[in-house]
Amino acid sequence: MSRPLIGVSTYVSPASWGVWHDAPAELAPARYSAFVRSGGGLVALLPPDEHPDAAGELVSRLDGVVIAGGPDVAPARYGEVEGPHTQTPTPDSLTRDAWELALIHAAIDQGVPLLGICRGMQLLNVALGGTLTQHLPDLLGGSEEHSPEPGRYGRHVVAAVPETRTAEILGTEKLDVPTYHHQSVAVIGRGLRVSAHAADGTIEAVESDAGTGSPFLVAVQWHPEQGNDPRLAQALVTAASLQPTALR
Repeated sequence: MSRPLIGVSTYVSPASWGVWHDAPAELAPARYSAFVRSGGGLVALLPPDEHPDAAGELVSRLDGVVIAGGPDVAPARYGEVEGPHTQTPTPDSLTRDAWELALIHAAIDQGVPLLGICRGMQLLNVALGGTLTQHLPDLLGGSEEHSPEPGRYGRHVVAAVPETRTAEILGTEKLDVPTYHHQSVAVIGRGLRVSAHAADGTIEAVESDAGTGSPFLVAVQWHPEQGNDPRLAQALVTAASLQPTALR
């Protein structure tokens, strides 16, 4: 039996290598690949495609999908106007939004296991009709634990909700996790339930509720790939190993 092939979404950004400087590149932080491998999976990077209708064909060849972290989701996607602290959408970010939304819908429609990380959790919620809080300090009066300063991960405690898939994977004890976000889930999307919180009440994980038919649909607001806990990757790969494409 082959090891499950897990696709990880990427983004377009200027990069430098060799004699080339500030050239467009399709990127993902290396820790995402290491995270998938820590769970026993093979990695395929999924660059944004200007033709989102290709997502269905691509997902049909994968055993699992990771929607990675990144910039703010365009507020128009959930019916809001861009706030003063929200990153202004760019052509590349709008292409990424459309592509990753298509990947999410394709994975759900085809029953392919999916793990969302940070932005990936927010985009999953938006894909299913939910909304986001655009700037956590407006809600909490401060969010230093969630996003202490540009370019540096914070840490805070999260706890899974008992009797959820997230709790089954991680237990219900308090976990100290790496984090970097100034937005969060507000109104929960259709077919999702909250499965973890931070101490300040911020929603830190969501998952499919009973009856969605998804074999594995879990998303977390923190960055597990920046830590040393492989359990989410292992759970994704275990679910992916049961896909027909993996049983070769």
